[in-house]
Amino acid sequence: MDEKTISLRDANQQFAEIVRQVESGQTYIVTRRGEPVARIEPVSKKRKLTPAQEAAWKRVRRVMEKGFDLGGKAPSRKDIHGR
Repeated sequence: MDEKTISLRDANQQFAEIVRQVESGQTYIVTRRGEPVARIEPVSKKRKLTPAQEAAWKRVRRVMEKGFDLGGKAPSRKDIHGR
């Protein structure tokens, strides 16, 4: 489906109907005084990560799989992120 544009006022007045349409796959761009300010879109079943998020997730998984001795203290940022 194509994106539809709707004013903030109309979005506010028709919110329940907009949500029903979004559940069916419609995406809306909400405008204030003609300028886009928000996007209302369906929530993906599987979240798509950015390349930076994917790299961070891989680092976290490596640390979790390897594990590390906390020695009775909280790990530092460097311990967790490798920097």
